[in-house]
Amino acid sequence: MKLGILGGTFNPLHIGHVRMAIEAREALELDMVELVPTGQPPHKNAKRLLPFELRMEMVERSVKDIPGLNGNPIEGQRSGPSFTCDTLTCYQEEKPESELHFIMGAATFLEIPTWNRGLEIPSMANLAVVSRWDAADRAEDYIKRTWPEAESVSENEWIMPTGNHIRIIEIPRLDVKASYLRERWLKQRSIHLLVPDQVEAMLEEKRQEVTDCWND
Repeated sequence: MKLGILGGTFNPLHIGHVRMAIEAREALELDMVELVPTGQPPHKNAKRLLPFELRMEMVERSVKDIPGLNGNPIEGQRSGPSFTCDTLTCYQEEKPESELHFIMGAATFLEIPTWNRGLEIPSMANLAVVSRWDAADRAEDYIKRTWPEAESVSENEWIMPTGNHIRIIEIPRLDVKASYLRERWLKQRSIHLLVPDQVEAMLEEKRQEVTDCWND
């Protein structure tokens, strides 16, 4: 199975997340993309983070009717910081038959060297980088500096000695940020069509809990 993994705090899940999963699945012809909510983010302040169970439910409700998308609570089942290297190790152990494709935005891709065992990530899974850059040569320069062992296959694709690929994927640009959505929602401004309908409904259902968390 060709399996995509899209992680994020999903605080809240929005249309940019869902669209990224769909676009990556189609571009790479993946059998499934699993959206993985972060348990305890190591690089972000978790003070205003909605409870894991609520974020997981947002994912499950939002993707249940979208072919080829699923949610996975794997990071909520572990204690301590949710490091990507640990999550990919769990996937390798639990789904050894699967070809793993880790999906991320371009800005996140640039941060990999600062992650725990970050430079090992392309050796643990294929990388699908959703491009928001104006030129492919910026990606090429970055990859050459960060992973000099990577060999160029085409303009937007590189291969590691392990056989894993780094691919740049062009998708429609949707500049939707969770921080902006939280601000709008707290001001009781509409977030309709910026988040899945299921997320909007859940935020209303849990209004007091969400308000208390995001106002903290």
